Amino acid sequence: MNRIKEVLEQKGIKQIWLAEQLGKSYNMVNSYAQNRRQPSLEDLYKIAEILGISVKELLVDKNKDAE
Repeated sequence: MNRIKEVLEQKGIKQIWLAEQLGKSYNMVNSYAQNRRQPSLEDLYKIAEILGISVKELLVDKNKDAE
């Protein structure tokens, strides 16, 4: 699970803009944002860099949800 959609909304960034920055299709980025697909580690690092945050901030800690 990732927080891409949440982070994009917080920063006021559109998925289409992120897709252009990544060199990916809108549909691919939308799949990441909807958690239908998970980005590769390489893409996850690129997304974090583009958004100016750490990779850790893009990930959901499932253990925290269980507490």
